[in-house]
Amino acid sequence: MHLSSNKYFRHVSFDFCLLTFAFCFLISSCKNHQHPDKKIFHYNESSGLASLDPAFAKNKQVMWATHQLYNTLIEIDSNLQMKPSLAKRWEISADNLTFTFYLRKGVFFTDDDCFKNIPRQLVAGDVVYSFNRIIDKSTASPGAWIFNNRVDSVEPFKAINDTTFQLKLQRPFQSILGILSMQYCSIVAQEAVEWYGTDFRRHPVGTGPFSFVAWEEGQALILKKNENYFERDAEGKQLPYLDGIKVSFYDSKATEFLEFQQNRLDFIDDIDPSFKDEVLTKTGNLKKTWQSKIELQKQPYLNIEYLGILVDAENELVKNSPLRFQKIRQAINYGFNRKKMMLYLRNSIGTAAESGFIPAGLPSFDSVAVQGYHYDVAKAKQLLTEAGYPDGKNLPPVKLLTIPIYGDLGTYIANELLQVGIRVNVEVIQKSLLLEQTSKSQAPFFRGSWIADYPDAENYLSVFYGKNPAPPNYTRYKNPAFDQLYEQALSETNDSLRYKLYQQMDRIIINDAPVVPLWYDMAIHLLHKNIAGFYPNSLNLLELRRVKKL
Repeated sequence: MHLSSNKYFRHVSFDFCLLTFAFCFLISSCKNHQHPDKKIFHYNESSGLASLDPAFAKNKQVMWATHQLYNTLIEIDSNLQMKPSLAKRWEISADNLTFTFYLRKGVFFTDDDCFKNIPRQLVAGDVVYSFNRIIDKSTASPGAWIFNNRVDSVEPFKAINDTTFQLKLQRPFQSILGILSMQYCSIVAQEAVEWYGTDFRRHPVGTGPFSFVAWEEGQALILKKNENYFERDAEGKQLPYLDGIKVSFYDSKATEFLEFQQNRLDFIDDIDPSFKDEVLTKTGNLKKTWQSKIELQKQPYLNIEYLGILVDAENELVKNSPLRFQKIRQAINYGFNRKKMMLYLRNSIGTAAESGFIPAGLPSFDSVAVQGYHYDVAKAKQLLTEAGYPDGKNLPPVKLLTIPIYGDLGTYIANELLQVGIRVNVEVIQKSLLLEQTSKSQAPFFRGSWIADYPDAENYLSVFYGKNPAPPNYTRYKNPAFDQLYEQALSETNDSLRYKLYQQMDRIIINDAPVVPLWYDMAIHLLHKNIAGFYPNSLNLLELRRVKKL
């Protein structure tokens, strides 16, 4: 952008006004955190925030922020069912290839200079533009995978008229509705993207319940109520109830907890290991000293924590590794006590993963249909003997890669497996290095996790589909029988039959053991008692439309 352009100076002036408004009005009015005239919800992002562009909503931080600013065609309710958002209804063709969405009328983007002071109504062309932008290589969106090799290659997205949008698939794919609920699929305006250019990442313009005020990177993000938001509650009152949101960026979890204690933050997502024992009992409940001060919320969270094992027989790292043997991998699965691990290392936050890779909370989860591994030293030793290593004799040690926050977890598992006869050397490395090594198939044994992108077990099973690269197939697992079932499930429209296919695939994974399931996660929140209408959900999405500050 040329520095002498009028647009540039308008942006500078605009930013200055926003910052003045934000930090002189919202922040100053919240110094005592009482602000009787304004109801501002405060939370912290210790990991910072990379972008406010939904095309880059690849992590929780960006997803939470963009969810306040934008809407998707459809969204997921607390029961993991699809419900209307920008689309009031939709139809699916008999061949399951064409999805037609009928948009709400009277939905407007927030007022912005890019619209030249003219109210800008949402139309179907905005959906076409938004989706094409995701798959446009020049955008470089990490979300391009959601449509790649799934939507029609000629005309995947079409505006029939201003209120009717159509999506075409290459082949049936039942999870497409779940994908459309992802923050990647938030609807943006072409004028805003072109007006702000590369600065669109910090100048969001959406239709969401809140609108952008200012973002001082590393300091604070300020949002205010969208006075023209289209949604209303059951009594006809316009949403949201809050006047605004302030996001701080304290990188220290200790500072975050102190701010929460002093009522300068309204809630905390998750509990840092450094103070979990101060707040929680071993059974995962609030200690008595905290029960009168704060509220604890727990909810099954669609995330599985696991240990991954590289099983690509062509990989040189695998050829000489004892983990190439199925019975060794099974012995590891039997060789440690998951329930004790949850009690002493996790304060019972989560559930021991003694079923399959598909986590509890999904409709297809069935611990009877899919029976996983439990603690059984005798069985583990028997498998070692059958593999040719009685009591672990002559079994080479294996190296487990993990990140600092899970160092104690790795040590616990290593100590447990040593009793069986399996020697594990734990190596703690930085998260970025672990991601790099797993993506390049350079990590034979590693700690991993998989958080649902959308609420369908297919998302978890895709981790093992033989035609998928790493990511998501970090173990490089390939089984023709599994792949055939996976492809069959993609086009199965009957939920019950599809769930049975999912369970059949999960049983194959458990038997082949390219992973060691650890626990099914739980979303855990601490919040102050003056916050009402704050409900957790299985996707751990921050939902503030119906929150009230009393």
